[in-house]
Amino acid sequence: MTALGGANQIYGTGMIESGVSFDMAVLLMDNEWARMNKFIIRGIPVNDESLMVDEIHAVGSDEDFLSRDLTLKLMRQEQSLVELHERRVREEWEMDGSTDLYHRANEKVKELLETYEPTPLPDEVREELANLVKEHEKKMGVA
Repeated sequence: MTALGGANQIYGTGMIESGVSFDMAVLLMDNEWARMNKFIIRGIPVNDESLMVDEIHAVGSDEDFLSRDLTLKLMRQEQSLVELHERRVREEWEMDGSTDLYHRANEKVKELLETYEPTPLPDEVREELANLVKEHEKKMGVA
C-alpha cells in the first residue's frame, strides 16, 4: 500500500530483529515481494488484449475462458512468475514435502552460494582498486 501511495524506497531487506541480524533467506523473500510491488505500481495494462475483447466475442456467454491460449498467456505474465511462493494446489505441495516459504528461500540461498560465479572485474578496475589499497596501506604505515 505504501508503494501505491508513492513510497519509492524499501529499507531493511533481509534484516530481522529490528536490524540486529541479517538473514539471506529473508533477503530472498523480501526481494520477491519487492518485485511483486514493482509490478503493481507499474499499473495493470488495460487494452483490447488484456480485456480479452476478441476472446469474449469468440467464446460468448456459454463457455469458459480457461482453455483459451490468451488466458494462459496472460496468466503466465510477470506477476505470476514467483520462485519462492507456492502457487500449486495443496495436494502437489503436500506430495513434495509441504515446505514453507522460509525453507524454500533457505534452500535457494544454499543453491546460489554453491553455484555463484562472480563476473570478473575489468583489468583497469582491478588495477585501480589495487592502487587504492596500496595508497591506503602506505598512508596507514602498513605497506
